[in-house]
Amino acid sequence: MTDNIAPTPNDPAGPWAIPVRRPLPGEDRPRRTSSFPRKVWGLLVGIKDALALIFLLLFFVALFGLLAGRPNAGLPVSKGALLIELDGIVSEQPAEVDPFAALSGSAQIKETRTRDVVRALETAAEDQRVTSVVLDLDRFLGGGQVSLAEIGAAIDKVRAKKKPVLAFATAYTTDSYQLAAHASEIWADNVGGVAIAGPGGSRLYYKGLMDRLGVTAHIYRVGTFKSAVEPFLRSDQSPEARAANLAYAGVLWDNWLADVRKARPAAKLDAFIADTPGAVRTAGNDLSKASLDAGLVDKLGSRMAFNRRVADISGAADESKPWEYNAIPLENWVASNPPEQKGSAIAVVPVVGEIVDGEASTGVAGGTTVAEHILDAATDSGVKAIVLRVDSPGGSVLASEEIRQALLAAKAKKLPIVVSMANVAASGGYWIATPADRIFAEPETITGSIGVFGILPSFDKALAKIGVNADGIATTPLSGQPDIFGGVNDEFNALAQASVEDVYTRFTGLVAKSRKQPIEKILPIAEGRVWAGGTAHQLGLVDQFGGLPDALAAAAKLAKVEGDFHAKYFEDEPSEFSKMLASWSGSEEETAALPRGWFGIAAMNRQLAERRLAQDLTLLAQAGSIQAACLDCRAYLPAAPRPGQAETRGVLGTLALLLK
Repeated sequence: MTDNIAPTPNDPAGPWAIPVRRPLPGEDRPRRTSSFPRKVWGLLVGIKDALALIFLLLFFVALFGLLAGRPNAGLPVSKGALLIELDGIVSEQPAEVDPFAALSGSAQIKETRTRDVVRALETAAEDQRVTSVVLDLDRFLGGGQVSLAEIGAAIDKVRAKKKPVLAFATAYTTDSYQLAAHASEIWADNVGGVAIAGPGGSRLYYKGLMDRLGVTAHIYRVGTFKSAVEPFLRSDQSPEARAANLAYAGVLWDNWLADVRKARPAAKLDAFIADTPGAVRTAGNDLSKASLDAGLVDKLGSRMAFNRRVADISGAADESKPWEYNAIPLENWVASNPPEQKGSAIAVVPVVGEIVDGEASTGVAGGTTVAEHILDAATDSGVKAIVLRVDSPGGSVLASEEIRQALLAAKAKKLPIVVSMANVAASGGYWIATPADRIFAEPETITGSIGVFGILPSFDKALAKIGVNADGIATTPLSGQPDIFGGVNDEFNALAQASVEDVYTRFTGLVAKSRKQPIEKILPIAEGRVWAGGTAHQLGLVDQFGGLPDALAAAAKLAKVEGDFHAKYFEDEPSEFSKMLASWSGSEEETAALPRGWFGIAAMNRQLAERRLAQDLTLLAQAGSIQAACLDCRAYLPAAPRPGQAETRGVLGTLALLLK
């Protein structure tokens, strides 16, 4: 019988065909049964093969992306112009690329790490392979003022070696011109020019709308100048907040003017800024000519003309194409010139972005993540001291305290702690600085904002307007509180306010102890008020001016390090997958989507306003813990960070779970 069993020939199911019995001689051939099961089986096999093919294809695409996205340590030319193409923003720590946004085709703003640009310029100044430097600022969206000043100082080092630095943009705005001013030649397109706005702007206030809707914002705060919650309490800016904002914005503006005047002494800067429309009218409504007449730019011309000029200095890549010069891209130069690792290690732990509870990816300061980096540095036998590099407007008090406790653990191991403040180190960003043996800041740094707040909304009045009421029972005064439908009672309000006041007392006490000052001296400069670095130094909130290199030198001195030392960074590096997505989002198509010219960049204010609206609504709806945050300070960071995945803890945080 077994000889009569065999797969039917030419069966589409192949080797998986179900065997059939061959008829014996004299037997009638059986009638063929329905082919439906075989068709279903064939369909499943086809789906399996298709999925296998798709996954194999995705694997090779990902592999190609990883290889293509990784900077080549080799240089494309043996000698030429270092090309620093600053599309997007510069930041202390580029944020992790959102994979869903990248794969869905959503625009991702490219971020370039500040220290990479600074190191590239400093090494290029000494390297004979670099014959000139090109600053491509055509799609530059800005950066923090401290970051821009550091890059400007590095450009000056290149010029000190008699190497040409040429800048090009269709048009320059405040941030891009601060960098361009340090160049030896500034080019602008004939349809561009220079338009300087300076710090300032408006924000939205929601009190009137909330009253009309019947939404009540329960605010718990300490600090006359803690203006983060004012949009939910007022219809305009308070006099105290206006005075404080004008004070530190004025200091930043004065520092910007001083930097540009020093770099560009012959330019008629003040007159041009005072009456830009008048200067344009005098030039026949031509902004580019007005900029040239004021000495703000040196030459007007197209990108092709600019490239020819660079080729005259650094050589053409192809003699038949004189508009293509020998270019050394920034990424290649950084990859081929890694920092030296001489001598003892000084740990650098970056704290960048909003401080949130739990873990977070780069660009957001997760309290647990940063604390782990600090403890890793503390247990590294080769580390002699720790420098905390802060560029944060603050955030969760609990996360800030987690970072502070990690620093105290490091101090218990006799490691010196030095804080280096970058663009912003305010509120929670100052909280984490309190264990430091020494605090460095720049005159342009935004710091202070020693104050705390909490916020919870309720909707009882809004529901009453549409005939919906809430009722129930309570066994204690706090049963069901905070009741967002029936209203928050006085007992809960008293508890929440007491919690906030307790945190504020702790905050000011930490500052007094850290600064070795009586609490009576700290209280008047606290109250949530924001200070520019220069004023903060006068008030004793920072010890001395200086950047990260100065902080590293101070840390080495405190650790009694003799001889050479180097920075060893303790931070999460973007994953290879994220780098691949970043290379895709930095493609020519994505770059082309960035605005060019001052009008296009100015139009991005609409997107910034939308982002601020979203941040305000998120604050109202999802405030999960007591906050030591300076929300106004975020305007002085290059871009608002994406919110991290945060746990909800604390009195307000635990009770706020009831809102979800």
